[in-house]
Amino acid sequence: MKRKLRIILPILVLIAGGALLYRYILNVEEKEAQTHLNLYGNVDLRTAQLAFIEQERITEVLVEEGQTITAGQTLATLQTQRLQAQLDQARAQTNALQEVVNRLEAGTRVQQIDQARAEVEAAKTRVAFAEQTYRRLQKTSDGGVTSEQDLDNARTQFDVAKAQLEVRKKDLNLALEGPRKEDIAEARNQLQAANAGLDLLKIRMNDMVLKAPANGVIQNRILEPGEMAGPTRPVFTLALTDPKWVRAYVPEPDLGRIALGMKAEIHSDSFPGQTFAGWIGFISPVAEFTPKSVETTDLRTKLVYEVRVFARDPQDRLRLGMPVTVIVDLAAAPVAVDGATTAPKGAASVKE
Repeated sequence: MKRKLRIILPILVLIAGGALLYRYILNVEEKEAQTHLNLYGNVDLRTAQLAFIEQERITEVLVEEGQTITAGQTLATLQTQRLQAQLDQARAQTNALQEVVNRLEAGTRVQQIDQARAEVEAAKTRVAFAEQTYRRLQKTSDGGVTSEQDLDNARTQFDVAKAQLEVRKKDLNLALEGPRKEDIAEARNQLQAANAGLDLLKIRMNDMVLKAPANGVIQNRILEPGEMAGPTRPVFTLALTDPKWVRAYVPEPDLGRIALGMKAEIHSDSFPGQTFAGWIGFISPVAEFTPKSVETTDLRTKLVYEVRVFARDPQDRLRLGMPVTVIVDLAAAPVAVDGATTAPKGAASVKE
């Protein structure tokens, strides 16, 4: 009997100890479940289709797939011969109109005014000579020495000389007054229109170079040199590395436990022992469920809401589609952020 007790007692002690250990583990897990929420999802990011505004043939493609690029970096170029010829023509026309404006604003030259005065004096001399001739013939016509035809010719020449004198006087007045304000305004407007056209061609010339709009990674290289590019034909697909987030889904019963700005830790099997800092930046206002119609309480509990947990990944280690685990710290108070992609203050990048 004693021998049996010696065998049974250790077994009972082990069983009791195991039960206590199991209860302890359950208590720890329950406490952890109250302060943390585990989510499972995949890394996601935005992509951009990069295309030229102008339609022309590609001359150079300067980056490869998988290459990391920075904002403002030149990615590809187009042929510019035709556009350069238009630009040179517009520049020459603008220069010509500028000279017209300068001439009108400067007014009449002194030499032209002196010439107009001299022409007026010459016209006066011709008037005096024509009048003298006419008066002399008028006196001799009474005695029958001069014919009526000669008198009429002299009268006509006298009238023509007086008319020419009036024309020369008006020319002198115009020279003294200078160009009309309306002519100057017209020339200025034409110059302004030419400058606007020149600026537009300069903008188009800049558009012949495709530059990166933001930091990222070239995901696809679609077109090659010699191909025709245009607004509807993307040359590259750019994966934007910032912002980067984890797309996960929260069950409806846990929806009330999370809030925007809550800090989180992101774990990936690709980087064991490392933690990426994150925060909840988006909670979908629309539920997703299967089936589409909800009729019972049991089915309502299967509702899920999309959550985006934004990550700090300055070294660009997290890749598109990578499965990760997100641990949301429910005990910490949410931190207000300026925007969904703005990290809360004090969030570390990576914990080794």
